[in-house]
Amino acid sequence: MFYLRTRSANELWLVIVDASASTRRHQALSDAKGLLAQLFDDAYRQRARLALMTASGAAPTWQVQGLKASGGLRHWLDGLGAGGGTPLLAALAEAGRWLSVRQKRFPAEQQRLLVVTDGRLKDGAALVPLDCPGLLIDIERGPIRLGRSKTLAAQLQSEYRHIDELQ
Repeated sequence: MFYLRTRSANELWLVIVDASASTRRHQALSDAKGLLAQLFDDAYRQRARLALMTASGAAPTWQVQGLKASGGLRHWLDGLGAGGGTPLLAALAEAGRWLSVRQKRFPAEQQRLLVVTDGRLKDGAALVPLDCPGLLIDIERGPIRLGRSKTLAAQLQSEYRHIDELQ
């Protein structure tokens, strides 16, 4: 007798990386790269799909949208540099629109949000939480910390962790 394998619902990890100029301070982005490398390995092992967006310069940029995690992300990660402004609010708005469409297309998919940022935003606009569980990883380092990431996490209704707690 043959049995069909039961599969749990697919997972999508929506990752938004703040790669603005301020993340170069005190090796914040370098440390985040190590964390992201581990995340990509975990996604590959768990057969999760990834949606990856960077927030740097004038506008956010999609790197992948809902693809299975692969070794090709390592090449992107190695080349990731920081510079320019912080279009994190635009990235979150774009991710929210994309996620809304994706949820209609794949209603059984389990989605999670991961935001990696130092919280140094110029615009103080209120955020609309995305419709999935989230985690904000604060990569702010240095002797003077503004602590804006905690507020950002609260507005997103996401869990908050500082990168030092994860290493």
